[in-house]
Amino acid sequence: QVQLVESGGGLVQAGGSLRLSCAASGRTFSSYGMGWFRQAPGREREFVAALSWRTYYADSVKGRFTISRDNAKNTVYLQMNSLKPEDTAVYYCASDKWGGGSNLPSAYDYWGQGTQVTVSS
Repeated sequence: QVQLVESGGGLVQAGGSLRLSCAASGRTFSSYGMGWFRQAPGREREFVAALSWRTYYADSVKGRFTISRDNAKNTVYLQMNSLKPEDTAVYYCASDKWGGGSNLPSAYDYWGQGTQVTVSS
């Protein structure tokens, strides 16, 4: 059974930083692409970043967020710097179906439960 567990969310002031972690189990972690998505109240889930043999970022976070992984720990990270109030959302990690990484939620078959990130102005 594949499980993804996020951690590291919280409340931070604008301009601050947080690092999210996603611990994976139940599949050969290194064979799959991993992604981060977020969903704010009243809005659709949106792509943030993905990592396979390359990295992908949404334009809104490019230059501020960094996705990385530690295959030995089966963990993917999202380092978030220069946070803005508009980054406030529930952040989800996901494991993709084919290993190539994608900005499309439909490309991912396993999702974590989410972690709340709140950025105050």
